[in-house]
Amino acid sequence: MRSTTTTGAAAAAIAAIGLATTGCSGGVTGGGGSGTVTIAIASDPGTLNPLGTVASSALSMNRFAYDTLVHQGPKGSTVSGIAQRWSATPTSATFTLRKGVTCQDGSALTASDVAAVYNYVADPKNQSPLLGVAVPPTAAAEADDARRTVTVRTKQPAPFFVEMAQLLPLTCKKGLSDPKALARASDATGAYRLKEAVAGDHFTYVKRKGYTWGPDGATGDEMPDTVVFKVVANESTATNLLLAGEVNAAQINGTDRDRLKAAKVMSRSTRLLFGELIFNEGSGHATADPAVRKALVGALDLKQIGSVATGGTGRPATNLGEIAPTPCTGDTVTGNLPAHDTARAAEALTSAGWTKTGKTWTKDGKPLSITAPYPSTQGPRVSSAMELATQQWTEFGVKATTRTMDQATVVSTLSADTWDVAWSPIGVSLPDQLTRFFSGPVPPRGTNFGRVDNPEYERLTAEASTKPGKAGCDLWDAADAALIKRVDVVPIVTNPQTVYGKGVTFRSDGGIVPSSLRRTLG
Repeated sequence: MRSTTTTGAAAAAIAAIGLATTGCSGGVTGGGGSGTVTIAIASDPGTLNPLGTVASSALSMNRFAYDTLVHQGPKGSTVSGIAQRWSATPTSATFTLRKGVTCQDGSALTASDVAAVYNYVADPKNQSPLLGVAVPPTAAAEADDARRTVTVRTKQPAPFFVEMAQLLPLTCKKGLSDPKALARASDATGAYRLKEAVAGDHFTYVKRKGYTWGPDGATGDEMPDTVVFKVVANESTATNLLLAGEVNAAQINGTDRDRLKAAKVMSRSTRLLFGELIFNEGSGHATADPAVRKALVGALDLKQIGSVATGGTGRPATNLGEIAPTPCTGDTVTGNLPAHDTARAAEALTSAGWTKTGKTWTKDGKPLSITAPYPSTQGPRVSSAMELATQQWTEFGVKATTRTMDQATVVSTLSADTWDVAWSPIGVSLPDQLTRFFSGPVPPRGTNFGRVDNPEYERLTAEASTKPGKAGCDLWDAADAALIKRVDVVPIVTNPQTVYGKGVTFRSDGGIVPSSLRRTLG
């Protein structure tokens, strides 16, 4: 999803939808902070360099080895991490580090080390996918080691400066001097260090002594001594192991959830945007016309399509993909999308100069024809949902052709100008992270895949960017609504992302929060 730092940011956002952790272990025999917990991952993470990857498996694993300046609390508030204090404006932030934070080799983590991480990510030549996600694009950091402060300034406003710091894993000086070496090693600032890495099989992390700078001052005293990530690609296999007591934690998103629910296995869920349509508004595409977009949406029964895509577990979307707990929580969808009404959809096309020739809408002798890619990685139910959409479009008089894209080809597919409507949900932590998808440069220079040019969205986001944090939420919500009202994007349905646990307890924010992981008896 990235050949530049901008497309890397896109990858980080879209990867959030696919964040998947499953687990297996040899069982649990004790409690407290001793013993081993094994968490399986759906695929090999590839590189584990925390500043060079946004692969979902790697993100899950790196949380155990690398801490951040601040963290997100259970209710969405910002709590301390490596930083004990902070202050911010839309163009600067200052963090004061805790005393006693150490690196994996036992050396002290300094303010200069933290500033170096910011400057590394901010340097475009390093092509870090975290630029624009965890670090503002024009950021520059400086340190005062005596006062343990790091000050980061940016020319472009960053309204969620502090919240972005939750997404920046901090490595130490040794690791930053050779980031490629971190592909299968760690230079940890978090509770664990990577002890063993066997590609395609397992990755073993062991707890560090003296860890006291976790979220809101959490320590490692009650965390497991060892955490093993093991590749388990099949959800049914993970479910069987969990039910047999050989799995401690597993993220299950498919039909195996029914078995786990019947067995009353503990679970923690986070709802994520699962279905969303974006339109190609580039020159030469029928979908460049708002009337066509409204007609295409009006011809669809979005509620039915969402139910098919999620197997009945979905709920109507209420935002553009901001993952709870997120600072801005307004419902920007309800009442802003065209209703399912084929008669009104036909009127919209007629007013735009289209005529019904036989069973097909035509204009200037050409049929209304669309190409609709969708991700195969979301499972067979999404394929069924797209078949249903195609059927409804066909009955309405639109020639629709679908094709699949996988995780490796989703960005190249959307970057190419060969599609009209795409099923492409996005997940982000902060509302300003959506701007790269719905404004600004189009591919290959940027990630405005739909070639959107919405003046009202531009105006509202520009004003919102001048207000720090939640102070701009009304404007961010209004900006999202402006996209939906013009049918630049159509959020359809959310679906629970559920992590199940047996013999362990934990908090989940889409994945296991490391500091919350505990073993239990039985």
